[in-house]
Amino acid sequence: MGRRGRYESRVLKGAFALPRLAVTPGEPAGVGPELAGRLAPERQEAQLVAVADRGMLRDRADRLALPLRCLDFEPGDPPAPTQPGTLVVLPVALRAAATPGRLNTLNAAYVVETLEVACDGCLSGTFDALVTGPVHKGVINDAGLPFTGHTELLAERCGVEPVMMLAAPGLRVALATTHLPLAQVSSAITTGHLERVIEILYRDLRGRFGVAAPRVLVCGLNPHAGEGGHLGREDIEVIEPVLRRLRERGWDLEGPIPADTAFLPERLAGADAVLAMYHDQGLPVLKHLGFGEAVNITLGLPIIRTSVDHGTALDLAGTNQADLGSLRAAISVALAMVGAARA
Repeated sequence: MGRRGRYESRVLKGAFALPRLAVTPGEPAGVGPELAGRLAPERQEAQLVAVADRGMLRDRADRLALPLRCLDFEPGDPPAPTQPGTLVVLPVALRAAATPGRLNTLNAAYVVETLEVACDGCLSGTFDALVTGPVHKGVINDAGLPFTGHTELLAERCGVEPVMMLAAPGLRVALATTHLPLAQVSSAITTGHLERVIEILYRDLRGRFGVAAPRVLVCGLNPHAGEGGHLGREDIEVIEPVLRRLRERGWDLEGPIPADTAFLPERLAGADAVLAMYHDQGLPVLKHLGFGEAVNITLGLPIIRTSVDHGTALDLAGTNQADLGSLRAAISVALAMVGAARA
């Protein structure tokens, strides 16, 4: 995919105020809180503000013998670089004590509240971007709260239609559909929906990533992109007409491409993103390439949001063994997107 497919910080030094990022550690029983604590010793190119329970962060740091000093967030103060060993905290109270590795439905509302507070802070301009840690969808739903994922919650909060995209060094993969059962995918890919997804992807590659003239590879839905209609007609009747209309605008769109050859190196060379039709069509390739370095990005929002590419890892919670790489990458991508927006 070339250099344009890699992520790197583009924050402009000195030209603007230092970026201020909200960080939600996610499920309190998972690895998110300790990853936030382990990040604290590292000096950042931004002010990081943890939207979380302060006592929980301190408790997790103490369990792991991590040196951590929590400072109160003062929104009226200009953002300053987060100093090593400190973590600025915008407090949201747990509903019950959190134990590493043990889910508690009482804290589901806390997880949702942290996301709402952080999202609203981005909408108001208090924060320049939101970086989210892993949540546990099952325990939130078990608590009686309808929740299909960060992407959908933030889109509803912002009142927009979202597009999920994951990025790893050398590859970006966007999704036409997100967390849907496979049996529902075909009916969800309508001409109107697909056209909106490509428009959002194209617009945000330009505005959020600074790609002047994006080139996008579009996967077919069916095996062999339908094999001329013998293996399904969605590629002929839905995907091809949408691509034809958008090419008339001068957009560089290749497809529908059989998904089993879409990720060959010679195809990816010079491409800025691949659009997969459903979750497990594109993400296994990306996570095989860059798991631990990959970043989940929500396109189509009026705010910048990035996230880690892994789950809550309950079995690793409290062990100090979880990999910090994806959180670092999520912060780096958020800073790059802030820089592109300011350029």
